[in-house]
Amino acid sequence: MGSQVLVTDELHEYMVAHGMPLDEVASDLVAETNALGGVSEMLTTPDQAGLLTTLTRLVGARRAVEIGTFTGFSALAISRGLPADGELICLDVSDEWTSIGRRYWERAGVADKIDLRIGDAHESAAKLEGEFDLAFVDAEKPGYTDYFEQLVPKIRPNGILLFDNTLAGGRVVGEHAAADDPVDRKEFNAHIAADERVDVVILGIGDGLTLVRKR
Repeated sequence: MGSQVLVTDELHEYMVAHGMPLDEVASDLVAETNALGGVSEMLTTPDQAGLLTTLTRLVGARRAVEIGTFTGFSALAISRGLPADGELICLDVSDEWTSIGRRYWERAGVADKIDLRIGDAHESAAKLEGEFDLAFVDAEKPGYTDYFEQLVPKIRPNGILLFDNTLAGGRVVGEHAAADDPVDRKEFNAHIAADERVDVVILGIGDGLTLVRKR
């Protein structure tokens, strides 16, 4: 078994710089989000953003759905991977946070690809129509299993689903105090690993990004 590289902050910056570095629009969005304070920890990492754009292009996605948009950084990344006539439906409960994203989508010239729907995301997901090529979920973690079950039937064969924060800062293994034990993540990870409709790979990127391929 090969050794595992410890990704320090310095190495992470190197990886981003030599992969798909952020342009001015994305950098400004990250800066504005970071200025919000503690809530900015919900922001997708730059390397995840690069991966989202690449995967969107790789699977030839034309229709995508995102659950949990926050300030729109991940939506910006996905929409940039879509063709000119592509569509990204974003489901989020906050008009306040997503209003930040709208400004940057306009600046990037991708606003016409994005259909933002504000409301309870579980209810909104149930109303989704048609088939999708890609889904990205970064919403409330106890809801992941429900989102998974709602989305799998709507994803085309060989389409992909991505779920963020599935390693919970490493707290999915070892002994932890009950209050810090991310039972929802453990149950979700076990649930999808046993599902015969999909192939699952957990990537050690950000706080854990699970890549799911529908068979």
